[in-house]
Amino acid sequence: MAINGKRVIVIEEHYWDREVASHFGPTDAMRGASGILERLYDHGELRIREMDEAGIDFQVLSHGAPSTQRMDAETAVKVARGANDRLREIVRAHPDRFGAFGALPTPDPRAAADELERCVTKLGFQGAMVHGPTNGVWFDDKRFWPIFERAQALDTPIYIHPAQPNEKVAEAYYKDYLKDFPGLLTAAWGFTVECATQGIRMVLSGVFDKYPNLKIILGHLGESIPFSVWRITQALARQGNRDTSFSFRDYFCRHFWITTSGNFSNPALLCCVMEMGIDRIIFSIDYPFVPNKPGADWIPTIPLCSEDKDKLLHGNAQRLLKLS
Repeated sequence: MAINGKRVIVIEEHYWDREVASHFGPTDAMRGASGILERLYDHGELRIREMDEAGIDFQVLSHGAPSTQRMDAETAVKVARGANDRLREIVRAHPDRFGAFGALPTPDPRAAADELERCVTKLGFQGAMVHGPTNGVWFDDKRFWPIFERAQALDTPIYIHPAQPNEKVAEAYYKDYLKDFPGLLTAAWGFTVECATQGIRMVLSGVFDKYPNLKIILGHLGESIPFSVWRITQALARQGNRDTSFSFRDYFCRHFWITTSGNFSNPALLCCVMEMGIDRIIFSIDYPFVPNKPGADWIPTIPLCSEDKDKLLHGNAQRLLKLS
């Protein structure tokens, strides 16, 4: 294993739990087509073989979108707890290859905070992942702040992952092209817009003033926010905004980590390094929606020194997630 002699840890690598997926709508279920579904449900032989073939040493597993974010509160609590218990068994079967981000029943925020604590302190998980708004409510809404309070107390990160945009957004922005280019709604652009908006809302909400040690992870090289961070910062500091001394960039670079999941571009990576610093960037694949090989093939071409490449490939993940 390893690539060019370097240990490789990836942290946005998805699976599906059958009980969770049984609650998905037809559009979400369709994302398991073309061999992906087999890999989402494989937690052993196939997954590990493909990790070995690519030189990947360790995956942090997380449930695929939309996970439990669209369930009613009672159902979400029950389903998330069961899924996390089963995920613990997956990790126990291969503890040298897998870690875990838990699924949170965000429709019941206080139960979600308790489940986060159980995942970290009882199940040994590295944090949790949530997918898009919860039944249409953005994650920065104050009803969810008990989750952030608990995450800070536990010193554990929350990974915010996109889900499909709501129907009104899809209708207004994308419908003309979805017949020929369905990926526009998801990874090609819809996911980026939806999750970047969530990241910006987190900064504006004041949650990082309330919880100054809160840690958030965004995938896909920060959903393009690093490319726009100067402009966002300057525009929000113009006259007419609430506080002209407000620095979006300071909050973003202090509280966010980003991953390379599904975005293997040297120019984009170098932009992120220049805006955020290498210590905030973690290598990831986005398996199985993105195969391991493109990410593995990219690694030797990355124009970083050996020390910084070590941080990208494993060191930053080890520090943030407390991995050995």
